[in-house]
Amino acid sequence: MFYFPIKYKFLFIFFLLLFSSCQVTRYVVYNFADIKDYKIFPYRKLNASPTPFQFYTTQHPQYPKQVNGVPFDKFLENNKTVAFLIIRNDTIHYEKYFNAYSKESIVPSFSMAKSITSILIGCALDDGLIQSVEDPITNYIPELKPKGFDKVKIKHLLQMTSGIKFKENYFNPFGDAAAFYYGQHLRKKILKLKLKNEPGKQFEYVSGNTQLLGLVLERSLKGKTITEYLQEKLWTPLGMEYDATWSIDQKNNGIEKTFCCLNARSMDFAKIGRLYLNKGNWNGKQIVSKKWVEESTKLDTSEGSVSYYQYQWWLPTPTQDFLAEGFLGQYIYVHPAKKLIIIRLGKNEGKVNWWNVFTSLAKEY
Repeated sequence: MFYFPIKYKFLFIFFLLLFSSCQVTRYVVYNFADIKDYKIFPYRKLNASPTPFQFYTTQHPQYPKQVNGVPFDKFLENNKTVAFLIIRNDTIHYEKYFNAYSKESIVPSFSMAKSITSILIGCALDDGLIQSVEDPITNYIPELKPKGFDKVKIKHLLQMTSGIKFKENYFNPFGDAAAFYYGQHLRKKILKLKLKNEPGKQFEYVSGNTQLLGLVLERSLKGKTITEYLQEKLWTPLGMEYDATWSIDQKNNGIEKTFCCLNARSMDFAKIGRLYLNKGNWNGKQIVSKKWVEESTKLDTSEGSVSYYQYQWWLPTPTQDFLAEGFLGQYIYVHPAKKLIIIRLGKNEGKVNWWNVFTSLAKEY
């Protein structure tokens, strides 16, 4: 009989487990989330609008020439930025791309998709497909009722106060975040989620909440995909200039990764900001209700929520501004009073607190 030393047995078992898991294999092959990840996942396509909206340009741009004594361009480039836009009063004051990126370059949204998922929830409420944010999510996902999820409201998912057990850790290939990001069969994974805390008591930012919202939305659409709904409600009406994609968990009958992974260009992300700057109105047409925009971005600390987060939007200085934020430093920043939109996309965060950068820039206008 052939003798297999015990240390090699463990290695053999490890690699057997490793390569039997698509999730872990993807993690090992691709190592860590990257702004080129849109290339590795299956997706559904969004088509550019037949009537693209264009921001104005100006001969007299206003933007800072330096940050902390460093030329503005160099500051952005040094901190791993690939795209940076400053738009005020529908006019582009600064548009620059770095590290071989351009206006046409696709960048994944990462968690900025959470804010866009929230917009679609608002649209579904406007359309009567979802009745209320006070609805228990088991009205749409009854399979979760035996686990106590009848106490979880849609509002709890929006405010990250659901109490679900979920580890938001992208560094652990066996963790929940990696399982949702790299893995397949998201619907099955969602149905395996459990509660660890009573809903409506404590804020905890975890992507599982937004993927649950995705399943609620998918169920409410009754056969239409989330991407199709995004095309209908936002991508065409907002005059998106480019095609885009939304990554799904698997090729056949996949579900959109609503906690991440909407892949688009910087200028089209800016139009999401413009929509919310104008309280859901787009050139005279109400795309999503003004009430929903205000509810989504207001200061609210009820039911365990916190002052710096509302319906999948971050609030740097509550009552003044708000932003969508994605892993590796993807941002849609909006300051309505200043009519200001800032887009920052990057390979990583760099060595910068971007919230501070945005609020400082806003003070200059």
